[in-house]
Amino acid sequence: MEIYLPIIMLFVLFLLNVPIAFSLIASSLVYFLFINTSIPVSLVMQRFISSASSFPLLAIPFFIMVGSVMNYSGISRSLLSFADSLIGHKTGGLAHVNVALSTLMGGISGSANADAAMQSKILAPEMTKRGYDLPFTAAITAASSSISPVIPPGINLIIYALLANVSVHEMFIAGYVPAFMMALSLMVTIAIIARRRNYAPSRTEAAPAKERLHYLGKAVPALLIPFGIILGMRFGLFTPTEAGAIAVLLCAIIGLFVYRELKISHVPAIFKETIQGTSSVMFIIIGAMIFGYYMTLEQIPQNVASALILVTDNKLVLLMLINLLLLIVGMFIEGGAAMIILTPLLLPAVLNLGVNPVHFGIIVIVNIMIGGVTPPFGSMMFTVCSILKVKLLDFVREVLPLLFALLVVLMLLTYSEGLVMFLPNLL
Repeated sequence: MEIYLPIIMLFVLFLLNVPIAFSLIASSLVYFLFINTSIPVSLVMQRFISSASSFPLLAIPFFIMVGSVMNYSGISRSLLSFADSLIGHKTGGLAHVNVALSTLMGGISGSANADAAMQSKILAPEMTKRGYDLPFTAAITAASSSISPVIPPGINLIIYALLANVSVHEMFIAGYVPAFMMALSLMVTIAIIARRRNYAPSRTEAAPAKERLHYLGKAVPALLIPFGIILGMRFGLFTPTEAGAIAVLLCAIIGLFVYRELKISHVPAIFKETIQGTSSVMFIIIGAMIFGYYMTLEQIPQNVASALILVTDNKLVLLMLINLLLLIVGMFIEGGAAMIILTPLLLPAVLNLGVNPVHFGIIVIVNIMIGGVTPPFGSMMFTVCSILKVKLLDFVREVLPLLFALLVVLMLLTYSEGLVMFLPNLL
Protein backbone atom coordinates (compact mmCIF):
# COMPACT_ATOMS: atom_id res chain seq x y z
CA MET A 1 0.00 0.00 0.00
CA GLU A 2 2.90 2.36 0.73
CA ILE A 3 3.82 2.44 -2.97
CA TYR A 4 0.64 4.47 -3.56
CA LEU A 5 1.55 7.02 -0.88
CA PRO A 6 3.16 9.45 -3.41
CA ILE A 7 -0.07 9.49 -5.48
CA ILE A 8 -2.19 10.18 -2.38
CA MET A 9 0.27 12.88 -1.33
CA LEU A 10 0.13 14.43 -4.81
CA PHE A 11 -3.65 14.86 -4.70
CA VAL A 12 -3.52 16.21 -1.15
CA LEU A 13 -0.95 18.82 -2.20
CA PHE A 14 -3.10 19.78 -5.20
CA LEU A 15 -6.11 20.27 -2.94
CA LEU A 16 -3.96 22.42 -0.64
CA ASN A 17 -3.19 24.60 -3.68
CA VAL A 18 0.54 23.82 -3.69
CA PRO A 19 2.02 24.67 -7.14
CA ILE A 20 1.82 21.74 -9.54
CA ALA A 21 5.55 21.34 -10.15
CA PHE A 22 6.40 21.39 -6.44
CA SER A 23 3.64 18.87 -5.74
CA LEU A 24 4.99 16.46 -8.36
CA ILE A 25 8.61 16.79 -7.19
CA ALA A 26 7.80 16.55 -3.47
CA SER A 27 5.65 13.44 -3.98
CA SER A 28 8.39 11.81 -6.06
CA LEU A 29 11.09 12.59 -3.48
CA VAL A 30 8.99 10.95 -0.74
CA TYR A 31 9.17 7.73 -2.74
CA PHE A 32 12.89 7.87 -3.50
CA LEU A 33 13.98 9.06 -0.05
CA PHE A 34 11.72 6.96 2.19
CA ILE A 35 10.07 4.11 0.27
CA ASN A 36 12.53 2.88 -2.37
CA THR A 37 15.95 3.66 -0.92
CA SER A 38 17.77 1.24 -3.25
CA ILE A 39 18.07 3.93 -5.94
CA PRO A 40 20.76 6.56 -5.21
CA VAL A 41 19.44 10.11 -4.89
CA SER A 42 22.20 11.21 -7.28
CA LEU A 43 20.64 9.02 -9.98
CA VAL A 44 17.25 10.64 -9.36
CA MET A 45 18.79 14.12 -9.64
CA GLN A 46 20.54 13.09 -12.84
CA ARG A 47 17.20 12.02 -14.27
CA PHE A 48 15.71 15.33 -13.10
CA ILE A 49 18.31 17.25 -15.11
CA SER A 50 18.31 14.96 -18.15
CA SER A 51 14.50 15.23 -18.44
CA ALA A 52 14.95 18.80 -19.66
CA SER A 53 17.46 17.78 -22.33
CA SER A 54 14.94 16.37 -24.78
CA PHE A 55 15.25 18.06 -28.18
CA PRO A 56 11.48 17.96 -28.93
CA LEU A 57 10.83 20.01 -25.78
CA LEU A 58 12.45 22.98 -27.53
CA ALA A 59 9.16 23.38 -29.38
CA ILE A 60 7.49 24.59 -26.18
CA PRO A 61 9.41 27.87 -25.65
CA PHE A 62 9.15 28.67 -29.35
CA PHE A 63 5.37 28.28 -29.45
CA ILE A 64 5.00 30.22 -26.20
CA MET A 65 7.03 32.99 -27.83
CA VAL A 66 4.69 32.88 -30.84
CA GLY A 67 1.77 33.87 -28.62
CA SER A 68 3.77 36.74 -27.12
CA VAL A 69 5.01 38.05 -30.49
CA MET A 70 1.47 37.84 -31.84
CA ASN A 71 0.12 40.09 -29.09
CA TYR A 72 2.59 42.83 -29.97
CA SER A 73 2.45 42.46 -33.76
CA GLY A 74 -1.13 43.54 -34.51
CA ILE A 75 -2.17 40.04 -35.58
CA SER A 76 -4.90 39.80 -32.94
CA ARG A 77 -6.52 43.11 -33.97
CA SER A 78 -6.43 42.11 -37.63
CA LEU A 79 -8.16 38.80 -36.90
CA LEU A 80 -10.72 40.57 -34.69
CA SER A 81 -11.67 42.96 -37.51
CA PHE A 82 -11.98 40.07 -39.97
CA ALA A 83 -14.16 38.02 -37.58
CA ASP A 84 -16.40 41.03 -36.93
CA SER A 85 -16.87 41.64 -40.66
CA LEU A 86 -18.02 38.03 -41.11
CA ILE A 87 -20.49 37.57 -38.25
CA GLY A 88 -20.76 40.86 -36.38
CA HIS A 89 -24.22 41.49 -37.85
CA LYS A 90 -25.72 38.37 -36.25
CA THR A 91 -27.81 38.59 -33.07
CA GLY A 92 -25.27 38.43 -30.27
CA GLY A 93 -22.66 39.41 -32.84
CA LEU A 94 -19.79 40.23 -30.47
CA ALA A 95 -20.30 36.98 -28.60
CA HIS A 96 -19.94 35.12 -31.92
CA VAL A 97 -16.87 37.22 -32.71
CA ASN A 98 -15.41 36.11 -29.37
CA VAL A 99 -15.68 32.46 -30.44
CA ALA A 100 -14.52 33.13 -33.99
CA LEU A 101 -11.47 35.05 -32.75
CA SER A 102 -10.45 32.17 -30.47
CA THR A 103 -10.78 29.80 -33.43
CA LEU A 104 -8.73 32.02 -35.74
CA MET A 105 -6.13 32.71 -33.07
CA GLY A 106 -5.84 29.08 -32.01
CA GLY A 107 -3.50 28.21 -34.83
CA ILE A 108 -1.18 31.00 -33.76
CA SER A 109 -1.22 31.31 -29.98
CA GLY A 110 -1.98 27.68 -29.11
CA SER A 111 -2.56 28.57 -25.46
CA ALA A 112 -5.94 28.67 -23.74
CA ASN A 113 -4.85 30.93 -20.89
CA ALA A 114 -3.12 33.35 -23.28
CA ASP A 115 -6.27 33.51 -25.40
CA ALA A 116 -8.50 33.99 -22.34
CA ALA A 117 -6.31 36.79 -20.98
CA MET A 118 -6.06 38.56 -24.35
CA GLN A 119 -9.80 38.48 -25.05
CA SER A 120 -10.58 39.58 -21.48
CA LYS A 121 -8.56 42.72 -22.15
CA ILE A 122 -9.44 43.39 -25.80
CA LEU A 123 -12.97 42.13 -26.49
CA ALA A 124 -14.73 41.76 -23.12
CA PRO A 125 -14.82 45.53 -22.36
CA GLU A 126 -16.43 46.19 -25.74
CA MET A 127 -19.02 43.45 -25.10
CA THR A 128 -20.06 44.99 -21.77
CA LYS A 129 -20.35 48.41 -23.42
CA ARG A 130 -22.79 46.88 -25.92
CA GLY A 131 -25.05 45.59 -23.13
CA TYR A 132 -23.75 42.06 -22.54
CA ASP A 133 -23.91 40.93 -18.91
CA LEU A 134 -20.40 40.75 -17.44
CA PRO A 135 -20.72 37.15 -16.14
CA PHE A 136 -22.02 36.02 -19.56
CA THR A 137 -19.11 37.81 -21.23
CA ALA A 138 -16.68 36.07 -18.87
CA ALA A 139 -18.29 32.67 -19.51
CA ILE A 140 -18.04 33.03 -23.29
CA THR A 141 -14.44 34.25 -23.09
CA ALA A 142 -13.40 31.29 -20.93
CA ALA A 143 -15.39 28.68 -22.91
CA SER A 144 -14.16 29.91 -26.30
CA SER A 145 -10.54 29.87 -25.11
CA SER A 146 -10.85 26.09 -24.75
CA ILE A 147 -10.71 25.90 -28.58
CA SER A 148 -7.23 27.42 -28.93
CA PRO A 149 -5.10 24.46 -27.72
CA VAL A 150 -7.01 21.98 -29.90
CA ILE A 151 -5.91 23.80 -33.08
CA PRO A 152 -2.24 23.44 -34.03
CA PRO A 153 0.25 24.40 -32.82
CA GLY A 154 -1.37 23.91 -29.39
CA ILE A 155 1.23 23.12 -26.75
CA ASN A 156 -0.89 20.29 -25.33
CA LEU A 157 -0.86 18.59 -28.74
CA ILE A 158 2.94 18.59 -28.64
CA ILE A 159 3.12 17.38 -25.03
CA TYR A 160 0.68 14.53 -25.68
CA ALA A 161 2.63 13.48 -28.79
CA LEU A 162 5.79 13.26 -26.66
CA LEU A 163 4.02 11.34 -23.88
CA ALA A 164 2.30 8.88 -26.23
CA ASN A 165 5.16 8.62 -28.74
CA VAL A 166 2.95 9.55 -31.70
CA SER A 167 3.55 11.89 -34.62
CA VAL A 168 3.27 15.58 -33.73
CA HIS A 169 2.08 16.48 -37.20
CA GLU A 170 -0.67 13.81 -37.02
CA MET A 171 -1.84 15.33 -33.74
CA PHE A 172 -1.78 18.76 -35.37
CA ILE A 173 -3.88 17.64 -38.35
CA ALA A 174 -6.33 15.76 -36.10
CA GLY A 175 -7.11 18.92 -34.11
CA TYR A 176 -8.88 20.90 -36.84
CA VAL A 177 -12.25 19.11 -37.08
CA PRO A 178 -12.77 18.85 -33.28
CA ALA A 179 -11.88 22.53 -32.85
CA PHE A 180 -14.39 23.67 -35.46
CA MET A 181 -17.04 21.41 -33.91
CA MET A 182 -16.39 23.07 -30.54
CA ALA A 183 -16.70 26.51 -32.13
CA LEU A 184 -19.96 25.58 -33.89
CA SER A 185 -21.50 24.16 -30.72
CA LEU A 186 -20.68 27.32 -28.77
CA MET A 187 -22.07 29.56 -31.52
CA VAL A 188 -25.37 27.64 -31.65
CA THR A 189 -25.70 27.93 -27.86
CA ILE A 190 -24.84 31.65 -27.94
CA ALA A 191 -27.40 32.27 -30.71
CA ILE A 192 -30.17 30.73 -28.58
CA ILE A 193 -29.20 32.73 -25.47
CA ALA A 194 -28.70 35.97 -27.44
CA ARG A 195 -32.19 35.76 -28.97
CA ARG A 196 -33.76 35.18 -25.56
CA ARG A 197 -31.92 38.15 -24.05
CA ASN A 198 -32.12 40.32 -27.16
CA TYR A 199 -28.40 41.05 -27.34
CA ALA A 200 -27.76 43.50 -30.17
CA PRO A 201 -25.36 42.72 -33.03
CA SER A 202 -22.06 44.60 -33.16
CA ARG A 203 -23.03 46.14 -36.53
CA THR A 204 -26.47 47.04 -37.86
CA GLU A 205 -26.12 45.18 -41.15
CA ALA A 206 -23.86 42.62 -42.80
CA ALA A 207 -20.52 43.97 -43.94
CA PRO A 208 -20.37 44.45 -47.73
CA ALA A 209 -18.23 42.03 -49.70
CA LYS A 210 -15.65 44.76 -50.34
CA GLU A 211 -15.13 45.34 -46.61
CA ARG A 212 -14.89 41.61 -45.92
CA LEU A 213 -12.30 41.20 -48.64
CA HIS A 214 -10.37 44.15 -47.24
CA TYR A 215 -10.16 42.59 -43.75
CA LEU A 216 -9.53 39.15 -45.22
CA GLY A 217 -6.57 40.58 -47.14
CA LYS A 218 -5.18 42.03 -43.92
CA ALA A 219 -5.75 38.76 -42.05
CA VAL A 220 -4.37 36.40 -44.72
CA PRO A 221 -0.71 36.63 -43.57
CA ALA A 222 -1.73 35.63 -40.02
CA LEU A 223 -4.11 32.88 -41.21
CA LEU A 224 -1.41 31.33 -43.40
CA ILE A 225 0.97 30.75 -40.46
CA PRO A 226 -0.61 27.50 -39.12
CA PHE A 227 -1.13 26.11 -42.61
CA GLY A 228 2.47 26.92 -43.50
CA ILE A 229 3.64 25.09 -40.40
CA ILE A 230 1.52 22.00 -41.17
CA LEU A 231 2.60 21.87 -44.82
CA GLY A 232 6.25 22.38 -43.92
CA MET A 233 6.20 19.43 -41.54
CA ARG A 234 4.15 17.33 -43.97
CA PHE A 235 6.72 17.74 -46.74
CA GLY A 236 9.71 17.33 -44.43
CA LEU A 237 10.99 20.90 -44.71
CA PHE A 238 11.39 21.13 -40.93
CA THR A 239 10.69 19.16 -37.75
CA PRO A 240 7.97 20.05 -35.22
CA THR A 241 10.66 21.57 -33.01
CA GLU A 242 12.00 23.69 -35.87
CA ALA A 243 8.42 24.61 -36.74
CA GLY A 244 8.24 26.62 -33.52
CA ALA A 245 11.22 28.72 -34.57
CA ILE A 246 9.73 29.15 -38.06
CA ALA A 247 6.44 30.32 -36.51
CA VAL A 248 8.25 32.91 -34.38
CA LEU A 249 10.12 34.15 -37.45
CA LEU A 250 6.92 34.39 -39.53
CA CYS A 251 5.03 36.27 -36.79
CA ALA A 252 7.95 38.67 -36.38
CA ILE A 253 8.19 39.32 -40.13
CA ILE A 254 4.42 39.94 -40.34
CA GLY A 255 4.52 42.23 -37.33
CA LEU A 256 7.52 44.20 -38.61
CA PHE A 257 6.83 44.49 -42.32
CA VAL A 258 3.11 43.79 -42.91
CA TYR A 259 1.28 45.27 -39.90
CA ARG A 260 4.27 47.38 -38.82
CA GLU A 261 3.22 47.32 -35.16
CA LEU A 262 6.05 45.18 -33.76
CA LYS A 263 8.87 47.35 -32.39
CA ILE A 264 12.38 46.61 -31.22
CA SER A 265 11.33 48.05 -27.86
CA HIS A 266 8.89 45.12 -27.49
CA VAL A 267 11.71 42.53 -27.50
CA PRO A 268 12.51 42.65 -23.74
CA ALA A 269 8.83 42.18 -22.84
CA ILE A 270 8.50 39.30 -25.33
CA PHE A 271 11.54 37.51 -23.88
CA LYS A 272 10.32 38.09 -20.32
CA GLU A 273 6.88 36.62 -21.09
CA THR A 274 8.45 33.69 -22.95
CA ILE A 275 10.85 32.88 -20.11
CA GLN A 276 8.10 33.07 -17.50
CA GLY A 277 5.75 30.87 -19.52
CA THR A 278 8.44 28.37 -20.50
CA SER A 279 9.87 28.00 -16.99
CA SER A 280 6.48 27.19 -15.46
CA VAL A 281 5.58 24.66 -18.18
CA MET A 282 9.01 23.01 -18.21
CA PHE A 283 9.15 22.76 -14.43
CA ILE A 284 5.82 20.89 -14.50
CA ILE A 285 7.01 18.57 -17.29
CA ILE A 286 10.25 17.75 -15.49
CA GLY A 287 8.38 17.09 -12.25
CA ALA A 288 5.93 14.87 -14.13
CA MET A 289 8.79 12.90 -15.69
CA ILE A 290 10.29 12.21 -12.26
CA PHE A 291 6.85 11.18 -11.02
CA GLY A 292 6.50 8.99 -14.12
CA TYR A 293 9.85 7.35 -13.28
CA TYR A 294 8.42 6.34 -9.88
CA MET A 295 5.23 4.98 -11.51
CA THR A 296 7.25 3.02 -14.08
CA LEU A 297 9.41 1.41 -11.38
CA GLU A 298 6.30 0.27 -9.50
CA GLN A 299 4.46 -0.72 -12.73
CA ILE A 300 1.48 1.42 -11.76
CA PRO A 301 0.41 2.21 -15.38
CA GLN A 302 0.28 -1.50 -16.17
CA ASN A 303 -1.70 -2.18 -12.98
CA VAL A 304 -4.21 0.59 -13.77
CA ALA A 305 -4.58 -0.68 -17.33
CA SER A 306 -5.20 -4.22 -16.07
CA ALA A 307 -7.74 -2.96 -13.52
CA LEU A 308 -9.65 -1.00 -16.15
CA ILE A 309 -9.76 -4.00 -18.46
CA LEU A 310 -11.04 -6.15 -15.57
CA VAL A 311 -13.88 -3.66 -15.11
CA THR A 312 -14.78 -3.90 -18.79
CA ASP A 313 -13.30 -5.12 -22.04
CA ASN A 314 -15.80 -3.08 -24.04
CA LYS A 315 -14.02 -0.20 -25.76
CA LEU A 316 -17.06 2.09 -25.69
CA VAL A 317 -17.69 1.58 -21.97
CA LEU A 318 -13.99 2.05 -21.17
CA LEU A 319 -13.88 5.36 -23.05
CA MET A 320 -16.96 6.54 -21.13
CA LEU A 321 -15.30 5.63 -17.81
CA ILE A 322 -12.12 7.46 -18.84
CA ASN A 323 -14.14 10.52 -19.86
CA LEU A 324 -15.86 10.58 -16.47
CA LEU A 325 -12.52 10.18 -14.71
CA LEU A 326 -10.90 12.99 -16.69
CA LEU A 327 -13.87 15.32 -16.17
CA ILE A 328 -13.83 14.74 -12.41
CA VAL A 329 -10.05 15.10 -12.18
CA GLY A 330 -10.24 18.22 -14.37
CA MET A 331 -12.50 19.88 -11.80
CA PHE A 332 -9.72 19.73 -9.21
CA ILE A 333 -6.41 19.60 -11.10
CA GLU A 334 -5.09 21.96 -13.78
CA GLY A 335 -5.61 20.43 -17.22
CA GLY A 336 -2.01 20.20 -18.39
CA ALA A 337 -0.93 18.49 -15.18
CA ALA A 338 -3.87 16.06 -15.41
CA MET A 339 -2.85 15.12 -18.96
CA ILE A 340 0.81 14.63 -18.03
CA ILE A 341 -0.07 12.47 -15.02
CA LEU A 342 -2.94 10.40 -16.44
CA THR A 343 -1.87 9.78 -20.05
CA PRO A 344 0.83 7.22 -19.11
CA LEU A 345 -1.70 5.52 -16.82
CA LEU A 346 -4.62 5.33 -19.26
CA LEU A 347 -2.93 4.89 -22.63
CA PRO A 348 -1.91 1.21 -22.20
CA ALA A 349 -5.51 0.26 -21.38
CA VAL A 350 -7.03 1.92 -24.46
CA LEU A 351 -4.28 0.62 -26.75
CA ASN A 352 -5.02 -2.94 -25.59
CA LEU A 353 -8.59 -2.47 -26.79
CA GLY A 354 -7.59 -1.08 -30.18
CA VAL A 355 -8.18 2.65 -29.65
CA ASN A 356 -6.13 4.82 -32.00
CA PRO A 357 -3.60 6.79 -29.87
CA VAL A 358 -4.14 9.98 -31.92
CA HIS A 359 -7.92 9.69 -31.46
CA PHE A 360 -7.40 9.13 -27.74
CA GLY A 361 -5.11 12.15 -27.55
CA ILE A 362 -7.82 14.43 -28.94
CA ILE A 363 -10.33 13.00 -26.45
CA VAL A 364 -7.92 13.71 -23.58
CA ILE A 365 -7.08 17.24 -24.74
CA VAL A 366 -10.70 18.28 -25.39
CA ASN A 367 -11.57 16.80 -22.00
CA ILE A 368 -8.93 18.75 -20.09
CA MET A 369 -9.86 21.94 -21.93
CA ILE A 370 -13.42 21.51 -20.67
CA GLY A 371 -11.90 20.98 -17.24
CA GLY A 372 -10.16 24.34 -17.59
CA VAL A 373 -13.56 26.05 -17.69
CA THR A 374 -15.10 23.93 -14.93
CA PRO A 375 -15.22 24.87 -11.22
CA PRO A 376 -13.64 24.69 -8.75
CA PHE A 377 -10.10 24.96 -10.17
CA GLY A 378 -10.43 25.61 -13.92
CA SER A 379 -7.44 27.67 -14.99
CA MET A 380 -9.24 29.66 -17.74
CA MET A 381 -12.10 30.29 -15.34
CA PHE A 382 -9.69 31.81 -12.82
CA THR A 383 -7.89 33.82 -15.52
CA VAL A 384 -11.10 35.41 -16.82
CA CYS A 385 -12.77 35.93 -13.44
CA SER A 386 -9.66 37.59 -11.99
CA ILE A 387 -9.21 39.99 -14.93
CA LEU A 388 -12.91 40.89 -15.27
CA LYS A 389 -13.62 40.86 -11.51
CA VAL A 390 -16.52 38.40 -11.85
CA LYS A 391 -17.88 36.44 -8.89
CA LEU A 392 -17.37 32.70 -9.22
CA LEU A 393 -21.03 31.80 -8.62
CA ASP A 394 -22.18 34.26 -11.29
CA PHE A 395 -19.68 32.77 -13.72
CA VAL A 396 -20.81 29.20 -12.97
CA ARG A 397 -24.46 30.07 -13.62
CA GLU A 398 -23.67 31.53 -17.06
CA VAL A 399 -21.14 28.92 -18.17
CA LEU A 400 -23.36 25.84 -17.64
CA PRO A 401 -25.11 25.94 -21.08
CA LEU A 402 -21.74 26.43 -22.79
CA LEU A 403 -20.23 23.51 -20.85
CA PHE A 404 -23.17 21.33 -21.93
CA ALA A 405 -22.51 22.21 -25.59
CA LEU A 406 -18.83 21.28 -25.24
CA LEU A 407 -19.72 17.99 -23.53
CA VAL A 408 -21.98 17.07 -26.46
CA VAL A 409 -19.00 17.59 -28.79
CA LEU A 410 -16.81 15.49 -26.50
CA MET A 411 -19.28 12.59 -26.71
CA LEU A 412 -19.41 12.84 -30.51
CA LEU A 413 -15.62 12.83 -30.73
CA THR A 414 -15.32 9.94 -28.29
CA TYR A 415 -17.64 7.62 -30.18
CA SER A 416 -16.88 8.67 -33.73
CA GLU A 417 -13.23 8.03 -34.49
CA GLY A 418 -13.85 8.97 -38.11
CA LEU A 419 -14.52 12.60 -37.15
CA VAL A 420 -11.11 12.89 -35.52
CA MET A 421 -9.11 10.80 -37.98
CA PHE A 422 -10.77 12.08 -41.17
CA LEU A 423 -8.04 14.60 -42.01
CA PRO A 424 -5.03 12.53 -40.79
CA ASN A 425 -6.22 9.59 -42.91
CA LEU A 426 -6.31 11.82 -46.00
CA LEU A 427 -2.61 12.69 -45.68
